[in-house]
Amino acid sequence: MHVALLGALFKWTLIGGLVGVLTGSASALFLAGLDLVTNTRMANPWLLWLLPLGGAGISFLYMKFGKDSAKGNNLILDQIHGGSGAIPFRMAPLVLLGTLTTHLFGGSAGREGTAVQMGGSLADWFGRLLKLTPLDRKIILMCGISGGFGSIFGTPLAGTLFALEVLAFGLVSYEAILPCFAASFVGHLVASAWGIGHIHYMIGDIPPLSPLLVGKVVFASILFGLAGLLFSELTHVLKQLYARWFKNPVIKSFAGGLIVIALVYLTGSRAYLGLGIPLIQQSFEDSMSPLVFLLKTLFTAVTLGAGFQGGEVTPLFVIGSTLGSALADILAVSVPFLAALGFVAVFCGATNTPIACFIMGIELFGSEGAVYLFLACIISYLFSGHTGIYTSQRVGTAKSRLFAPHQNASLGSIRIPQKSADKRP
Repeated sequence: MHVALLGALFKWTLIGGLVGVLTGSASALFLAGLDLVTNTRMANPWLLWLLPLGGAGISFLYMKFGKDSAKGNNLILDQIHGGSGAIPFRMAPLVLLGTLTTHLFGGSAGREGTAVQMGGSLADWFGRLLKLTPLDRKIILMCGISGGFGSIFGTPLAGTLFALEVLAFGLVSYEAILPCFAASFVGHLVASAWGIGHIHYMIGDIPPLSPLLVGKVVFASILFGLAGLLFSELTHVLKQLYARWFKNPVIKSFAGGLIVIALVYLTGSRAYLGLGIPLIQQSFEDSMSPLVFLLKTLFTAVTLGAGFQGGEVTPLFVIGSTLGSALADILAVSVPFLAALGFVAVFCGATNTPIACFIMGIELFGSEGAVYLFLACIISYLFSGHTGIYTSQRVGTAKSRLFAPHQNASLGSIRIPQKSADKRP
């Protein structure tokens, strides 16, 4: 038995490590390109006017050559859940080009979706070379998710847990924990070896534990969960509306680009374009207006709903940290402390991955605030309800007995009755 275990240990450490090399290198290429296009956009504000054309061009490429690539992260989750198709290798270059185009011209989007899709595409290609069994293919796809996530954010432990949790909330797939750790850790090391660095934020002094402070954190965390729910639902609703109004994906993205431009001039600010990193940095230093998190939610939902490429996680970091910062004065709590809690908790509410988000908080902000980070993630997870940014995520265990969807139902299927109801007169 132990010989077999040693063989499996060696096999999956090697396979996971090789996936980490692929995903870490891909993430390094992407992050270097992302810095380049972001700096170019900042130096040339007029590029915003090309956003409709850029979105239309990428949608045309996906329509003509993408096949199932347009399903994005949900395609990878579907394949892990037992899908019989393949993840096209072309997904990696398409999502890389698409996301860089989005950020070059000013769309509000993130980066994790790109890293996860490149990771899943490269892992599936590597798995086909190795002629893996269906069960082993599931594991190597999870390695692709871990390697992409861990290397893009510099959080290898969170990357490990994210792939295990994201498949079905309430359940954790431990059979892949070793290879996912190998992929995430090696991916992080490889990206770092390529010279990629990550921005760090300071949580500041951790206040002493008290019943009053716990009550304030619980209240704020409820709002963090509702913010995650708002982001998820608004993005899904806008995708449905765009699809109803514009049957052609090219026209849909062109129209979405025009709406983003209109929002820029209506708000009089370009701060909500791109990743929004300056907003995160500001939220850890000063108390923010409550409008900031709402506007970043709107800009990102409009961008992604129109079919632009990019992820949701970094905008969720912006939404969470700015909401926490806005609540800090109201609750008489340290600004960087509550911004840090919001940073991980809103992300948790939108992805239904409380353990991964808690671990991410530890990796980013240290262990001194572990109790508060854990509490914020758990409360946010519960109050975000049975919704999330990934429609192919499954319900492993219902969050409440008052509303318990069928076990193993996808979040997308839960939304079907709502869409049907919307069509009634």
